[in-house]
Amino acid sequence: MSSGAHSGSGRLLTGVAWAVLMAGLCLWGSDVAGLRGGLSGPATGDVAAVGRPLDVELPSAHEPLAPARPLRVEVPALKVRAPVSARGLDADGAIDPPSFAESDTVGWYGGGTRPGAAGAALLVGHVDTETEPAVFYDLSTLHPGEEIEVTRDDGTVARFTVDDVRVVTRARFDAKKAYGQYRKGRAELRLITCGGTFDKSARAYTANVIVSAYLTGVER
Repeated sequence: MSSGAHSGSGRLLTGVAWAVLMAGLCLWGSDVAGLRGGLSGPATGDVAAVGRPLDVELPSAHEPLAPARPLRVEVPALKVRAPVSARGLDADGAIDPPSFAESDTVGWYGGGTRPGAAGAALLVGHVDTETEPAVFYDLSTLHPGEEIEVTRDDGTVARFTVDDVRVVTRARFDAKKAYGQYRKGRAELRLITCGGTFDKSARAYTANVIVSAYLTGVER
C-alpha cells in the first residue's frame, strides 16, 4: 500500500483509472470464500438520484483550508465515526480500499486532494462484508443538508454539507462527473461505496453510491 499523499488538488487520473476506481471496493475476489450472504445494502435498484430537494436551503461555501491529512470521518445522521487510512492505487489503477477485515475503516485516496483543501477529496468504504454491514452501509440514505465532519492532523475539523446523493449504474457511469470538482475553487468531498444490487454470477455490485459535499465550516 502506498499513501501517495500530496497537497492541493493532486494529480488527475486517466479515464481508464477512473473507470476502474471502484473495482477493489465492489468486486469480491478469489480471496473471499464462497458467495456473499443475504445482506443487501439499502441502495437498491439500478439508478437513483436524491439530488437536491427544492425546499432545502444549503449554506454558503467556506473558503478552502490549507492541506492537512484526514484522521477521522464522522457522519452524525448515520452514527458513523470511523478512522481514515490513506490508500494508493493498485496495479490496475483502482483505489486500494481497506481490507474487509477493516470494514469499519474509511479509505482516503492519498494521491489526490486532502479534505478541506480546494478540489474534490475522495473517501471510500465498504458497504458490507459476507456477514455484516460495513462502515458505509447506510450511505445512500443521506440527504442534502446533512453534515459530514473530517478531523485533520492540523487540529481542525472540516465540516461539509451534503448537496447531492446518487446511485449510478456502471453502464451510466461518468467518471469526470462523479469524481471531478463541481465548482472551481471550492473544497469538496466525495463519499463512495457500492450500491444497486449484488450480482452473484459476476460477484459484484451493479452500481456505486456517490455522496457529494462541500466545505461549509471549520472548528479549530
